[in-house]
Amino acid sequence: MRPFVYEQPTNVSAAVAAASRFTSADDQPTQANAQFIAGGTNLADYMKLGVAQPNRLLDLNRLAEPALRQIRITDDGIRFGALVRMGEAADNSEVKRRYPVIADSLRLAASGQIRNMASLAGNILQRTRCEYFRETSWPCNKRAPGSGCAAMEGFNRQHAVLGTSDACIATYHGDFAQALIALDAVVHAEGSRGARKISFAKLHRQPGATPHIETELAADEIITAIEVPAISWARRSLYLKIRDRESYAFALASAAVALDLDGDSVREARIALGGVATVPWRARAAEEALQGKTLDEASAKTAADAAFADAEPRQHNGFKIELGKRTLVRALLETRDIKV
Repeated sequence: MRPFVYEQPTNVSAAVAAASRFTSADDQPTQANAQFIAGGTNLADYMKLGVAQPNRLLDLNRLAEPALRQIRITDDGIRFGALVRMGEAADNSEVKRRYPVIADSLRLAASGQIRNMASLAGNILQRTRCEYFRETSWPCNKRAPGSGCAAMEGFNRQHAVLGTSDACIATYHGDFAQALIALDAVVHAEGSRGARKISFAKLHRQPGATPHIETELAADEIITAIEVPAISWARRSLYLKIRDRESYAFALASAAVALDLDGDSVREARIALGGVATVPWRARAAEEALQGKTLDEASAKTAADAAFADAEPRQHNGFKIELGKRTLVRALLETRDIKV
């Protein structure tokens, strides 16, 4: 473990100011960089592995603003404070009733112990579990820009088939994010340039030529809240996660689905895919394929084909395309059959 300075700012402004002192003009961390920490279930691991080497940790758990720890439910939707723990949100009766897909994605994401520690904002910002990113002896463009990507020709069974580039094929491993992107969530952030709202669909960046730049957040910006708009028909929703074992493991393929139905006909569909892409993945082509159609196995398969039309498999992960399609078909049909 490398030595680091540990601070506990007491409000958001102080946390932003502390981080700003270690941020360069182009919004990237300086050599003596500071990083925020909340639950620590992701960052602490990467510090132990040597993947993350911050010289300063800014612990957000002493921030005084009550809204950071609250779940507010109104006619306009749900507002999650950034420091709400995954377990709190998953167990909230109104979240389970109004947005089952959110509760499912949180419940299936991790063990109870981790859910009780991990914050919602930290969860959506978690970094990849790519083996080559985690092992510092391998080249990785996400960890060391320009060094190469060992996963391209390595063992890439867990890697992405959607949203990849010549520089990176690492999978985004979160679950909660799939529900948020499907439901058109918005993230509130505060930094040295003030407060702003970011569409969740624009928060994460596909790797392109710069996989080390993972989100649209500046280095001194803190997520303060996550808002999900009111969608009455989101009660007909679910999150389906397929993994190697039923104990808590990352998804090989997953689907977040919410449906607005007129009988068996689709008025509107919201679909996001997990375990198969480099970022939280909204399957808009699949949504469009279902618009106005009777939802049956044939139309669900057509939508699944559309969702994976641009997939690019590697040597060991080609099975994810068929698995992803079957996962989406099953999720669509199970969502159709939900009684609301």
